[in-house]
Amino acid sequence: MALKIAFIGLGVMGYPMAGHLAKGGHDVYVWNRSGAKAEQWASTFQGTAAATIADAVAGANLVMTCVGADPDLIAVYEGADGIIENAQEGSILIDHTTASAGVAERLAEAAAKRSQSFIDAPVSGGQQGAENGQLTIMCGGDQAAYDKARPALDCYARAINLMGAVGAGQRTKMVNQIAIAGLVQGLSEAIHFAENAGLDVSKVIDVISKGAAQSWQMENRSTTMIRGEFEHGFAVDWMRKDLSICLDEARRNHSTLPVTALVDQFYGDVQAMGGKRWDTSSLIQRLRNRN
Repeated sequence: MALKIAFIGLGVMGYPMAGHLAKGGHDVYVWNRSGAKAEQWASTFQGTAAATIADAVAGANLVMTCVGADPDLIAVYEGADGIIENAQEGSILIDHTTASAGVAERLAEAAAKRSQSFIDAPVSGGQQGAENGQLTIMCGGDQAAYDKARPALDCYARAINLMGAVGAGQRTKMVNQIAIAGLVQGLSEAIHFAENAGLDVSKVIDVISKGAAQSWQMENRSTTMIRGEFEHGFAVDWMRKDLSICLDEARRNHSTLPVTALVDQFYGDVQAMGGKRWDTSSLIQRLRNRN
């Protein structure tokens, strides 16, 4: 069934995600801080560029957001011009931003006062996953709201699960980022060692990728890491933002994350090297530069 959907935030993730909704036959209204980006989207896909958030969300069944961080979420959701004040009662608000669980809980509480449902639904899969409609979505919220939103989310999902109450989606994404941080550092060290050992690194990766060392990072990033190419999506700046969220939550729930804290510092070194916009596999350059 076609729905009226508002999509707020047309970055490298949101732009193609909103496009998949339009291709799925939904009536999509988009808003972006840069109005030109919204107009560009509307000229590419079948949908409408809204001049204001209020215009975008008016009468929408679903309102989806994909912005930068906690302050951006508060800016688009709260206040007289924000989503909560202007979306209709009964609408379902779905946030795809990787943010803190605390801000998700705050926005859910505010939405409930307006008889709206809120789902925190961070994604994994990067720009490539968004463009191909193959994202993994981790949701936190009410079962009934999730069931209503699920058909729309399927437009760009490879896998999707309801993980628990509001906040559970963000905490699951934290688990994802913790795991990735260690994997990328391990792969960086492995390639660096192989290079210094004088091995044919491509052959090494081809062999070990068929065994227990195999990972998504190895399959999708090792070749470009060997070549020193780091223009493949999720930026170091964004990863540091995510790891900061993970470490803050770890302090609250008394988790010990020594490797995550160390890798966060390593990404700081990459930033200092000028790699703020390199993708996360650029950790290997830190090792190469220390030779």
